[in-house]
Amino acid sequence: MRNLALLAALIAAPALAQTPPAIIGQPYIPAPWWMKEPVIASMGHVRTEVPANRARFAARFSVVEKTAAAASSAATARARELDAALAALGAERVRLNTSLSTRPLYDQYRQKDGSLVDNQRADRIDAYEVTAELAIEVRDMALLERAYRLAVAAQPSAIDRPSFDLQPENELKSWLYEAAVKDAARRARQASAAAGARLGPVKIIDPSGSVCTTQVLAGWPSYGDAAAATDVDAPQVMVTGSRMAMAAPPPPPSLQDRAEAVQVTLQPPLRELTAQACVIYGLGGPG
Repeated sequence: MRNLALLAALIAAPALAQTPPAIIGQPYIPAPWWMKEPVIASMGHVRTEVPANRARFAARFSVVEKTAAAASSAATARARELDAALAALGAERVRLNTSLSTRPLYDQYRQKDGSLVDNQRADRIDAYEVTAELAIEVRDMALLERAYRLAVAAQPSAIDRPSFDLQPENELKSWLYEAAVKDAARRARQASAAAGARLGPVKIIDPSGSVCTTQVLAGWPSYGDAAAATDVDAPQVMVTGSRMAMAAPPPPPSLQDRAEAVQVTLQPPLRELTAQACVIYGLGGPG
């Protein structure tokens, strides 16, 4: 009988271990260790706007020839001058990727109503159109206008409007998180002072902000409602593109001369960044 009782206890143990400590919405739930004394949970929430530090566009050079090989060679030759000029700006400052696409052009015939129809059969190919696409990613915004002027001066068959993106550097992300923690401290001081309490020592600092939401205060989901973000000014040094101490070698003079005549103004748009941090403080009596 003793062995059977022990076996039954072992079988029941996993089921008990899987029981969650609390269910959302229960009126009474187990409190975490840091809530055995009065506490204040302060959510820091900050936002800022910084210029985009990535720009992308593509230049396409299309050529039609009787054979695919001849069209590929001609399209590549047309893109070569621009490729060389942009590569001279520095691989870490301007990223390039070239691809080729081929489209067969078929004989056409006219229907009775006068409309033209392609005779799309393998034995009726009349020529080939090959497009050399040069995908350009500018990582140094100081070179954006120069790169775009070079692309326009190269006289491609088509050129895209630049699209912009923000890839925040680690320094900027660390600064923004620090600002969120400071914002949480400011909110906690104001709230405790307004309540006539004394702000105690820090118990928890949570960079994810989840401690201030329902993961901890499970019985009171509304406690973690997000407050309006505090606007902060980002340091200018952290929002620019990378810089190199060495001046980039000049592009080929012929294309450079044509690029100087191109008038274009491109300004990276602002992108929003936000950060949250939850800080749990103890509370004392009136200060």
